[in-house]
Amino acid sequence: MTADDHPWIRARIRQALETDGCEVCGEAATAEEAVRLATKLRPDVALLDIHMPGNGIHAAQEISRSLPLTAVVMLTQSPDDEDLFDSLRAGASGYLLKSTDPATLAEALRGVLSGQAAMSPELVTRIMEEFRAPGRRGFRRKSEAAAKLTPREWEVMELLAQGMTTEGVANKLFLSPTTVRVHVSTVLRKLRVKDRESAFRLLRKE
Repeated sequence: MTADDHPWIRARIRQALETDGCEVCGEAATAEEAVRLATKLRPDVALLDIHMPGNGIHAAQEISRSLPLTAVVMLTQSPDDEDLFDSLRAGASGYLLKSTDPATLAEALRGVLSGQAAMSPELVTRIMEEFRAPGRRGFRRKSEAAAKLTPREWEVMELLAQGMTTEGVANKLFLSPTTVRVHVSTVLRKLRVKDRESAFRLLRKE
């Protein structure tokens, strides 16, 4: 299924996919419609625009959570890092720009169904740079302290160490600020430190 608020884009996508042997089982124009349609049809792939009414990233999160067998792929004009990483955190298995050659779209979606990530080549470097960011390099994942944390606790602490606020981390990870604070409190207890800065120092310690 596809979801985009522009009918001509949906028509172009449908034509490209059906020409290459894919079946488009439904179309939606808003995030709410996309979630409702995906729940009804349970497609193999949900191809979503980010900036359609209702926010495609929220639709991606809801579909990924409620339909784990449906692969979510974003097809968007936005090359912004924030949209890219928020989409991946929401559960998307791919992020393709609308400048992608329509003739290659079906092949990319088949790759997703076989376990590959669908990603516009120009975005791969950005993902690599994200994982090489100073805040991430600073923490030692193989340290004794690191072994005590869950992946989600790691993610929260890394973002906070990069200077993000509690509210910013909550928005980025689709959590409530209260949940972020609970994660931080749990980390402080596990590491037996009194504050965040002490935790950061311990996690960076050689």
